[in-house]
Amino acid sequence: MPLADVFSLLVLGQGKSGLDVARWALAHPERVSTVTVYGGGTSEPNDATRALEAAGASFVYGTEQVEGAYDVCVTCPGISEFSGFFKAGREHAAQIMGEPEFAYRLSPDNWIAITGTNGKTTTTSLTDYLLKAAGEASVAVGNIGEPPINEIDGRAHNEWFVAELSSYQIATTTELHPRVAVLLNITPDHLGWHKSHKNYALAKIKLFDNMVDDDLVVVDVEDAGIHEFDEYIYTPGRRICKVAFDEPEGADAAFVRDGKMVVRLKGVETQLVATSELKISGHHNVINALCAATAALAVGADVDGVRRGLASFQPLEHRVEPCGEIDGVRYVNDSKATNTDAVEKALTAFPDDDVILLLGGHDKGTPLTDFARVVMDNVRSVVCFGDARERFTAAMDEADVDGDVDIAQADDLRDAVDVARSLSSRGDVILLSPACSSFDEFSGYEERGRVFKDYVAQLAAAAKSQME
Repeated sequence: MPLADVFSLLVLGQGKSGLDVARWALAHPERVSTVTVYGGGTSEPNDATRALEAAGASFVYGTEQVEGAYDVCVTCPGISEFSGFFKAGREHAAQIMGEPEFAYRLSPDNWIAITGTNGKTTTTSLTDYLLKAAGEASVAVGNIGEPPINEIDGRAHNEWFVAELSSYQIATTTELHPRVAVLLNITPDHLGWHKSHKNYALAKIKLFDNMVDDDLVVVDVEDAGIHEFDEYIYTPGRRICKVAFDEPEGADAAFVRDGKMVVRLKGVETQLVATSELKISGHHNVINALCAATAALAVGADVDGVRRGLASFQPLEHRVEPCGEIDGVRYVNDSKATNTDAVEKALTAFPDDDVILLLGGHDKGTPLTDFARVVMDNVRSVVCFGDARERFTAAMDEADVDGDVDIAQADDLRDAVDVARSLSSRGDVILLSPACSSFDEFSGYEERGRVFKDYVAQLAAAAKSQME
C-alpha cells in the first residue's frame, strides 16, 4: 500500500531512529499532518523529545497503551513484532513498518541491502567504498551509521543507498525491494525478540521477498546456517549468486581461483585482485569482499575502480583490527565478536600464528561444547575473563583433551591482557575476540575495544621507555 500524499504519523519508541522519523515528519508538513510519538512503558521526557514537542510533535510517555487512529505507524527496531506495544500500534494504524521501510517508501530507487548475523558492517562499508572508488554516488545507511530517513532529503541523483539491515528491521518490511540483497550467514541470535531461531532466519530471508529476476540475491553458500533454510531462498524466478571460496556452479557465482577473486555474472567472469592484496584478514573477510564486489559489479560499477577499492580498503575498528606490537607480539582488537561464530571466523585470519585468545565478558549463555573444540584446534593459549570466565574456563578445560593448550583466568580485560602477556613469546598474536557482550564491564563493544587499544598503547609506551 503506497503512502498517501498526506498522512498522520504514529511513532512507537523514542530511540534514535524513532526520533529521526519524527524530526523528518515535522520538516515535511506538506506530507505529514500530525506526528504522535509513544515513547514506551518506561519512557520519560528528555532534551531531544522536548525539542520535538516544541516543534509540534505530541509525545505520550510511560505507557504502551496506544489511543487514536493513524494512517502510518513507524516502530523503533527494539520493539518486537510479537510485543503488546507493536500489536497496539498495528491496531491503531492503517499501516505499520520500521524506519528502513518508511524511508524506502519515500525514496525507493537504487537500494543495496546487506544482512547476516556477522559481517554486515564490514560488507556494507566495503560495498559503499567500492562504489565510491568506482566513481558512483553512494552512502552507507542503517545500522552502520545514519538511519536512511536522515539521508532522504539530501540524496543525490542516482545515489546508491547501501543499507546494513538487522533482522528486527527486515521483519517489519512489506514493500522493501533492493536491486541487490546480500545474506552473509545465519547463526542463532536475538531469540528474545523473534521467539525462535526459525523466525529469526525467516526475517533475514524476508529481505528477498520482492526481488525478481532483474535483481540479484547474493548468498554465502558455505554457511551451514543458511543451508538449513534453502527451501525459502531458492524459489522460482529468483536470481541467486552463490558465493564460496571454492568455485560454485551456475551462471552467477563469486569465488577464488588460483589465489584471485573472481565474480561471474550471467556467465561473464571478471577477475579482480589476489586475496593476498586484501588488507582485511581471514577466510570470512574473503567471503565478505566477494559479496561486496559482486554487489558493486552487479549495479554497474567500474571494474578497475572495484579492484582499486578491494586493494585499499582498511580493516574497520573493532573487527580483527591490528592495534600494536610489543616485544614481537602482535595485538588484535576484535571486540565486535560478541558471539561464537564471529570468533571462529576471526581465528581463520591467523592460520600460521600462535594465538593467545581473550574470551569473556557478559555471559549470553551460548552453548560452548562445539565452540571450545574449535578454539582448542586453533590457539596456543586462552585467557577467560569477566563474568563469563568460570563457564568458559570449564568448557575449554573439557575440550582440551590433550592438555596442550594453556588455559588461564582473569578478573577483567586489563588483567586478561597482563595474563596473556605473561604467556606470550615473540611472534605470537594476542587476540581479543571475546564471544560475549561487554556489559559486565563496559557500555558496549566499542568501549571495550577502545580500552583494549588504549591499554596496549600504554604498555607499548612503557616498553619503549624501558629500552631508551
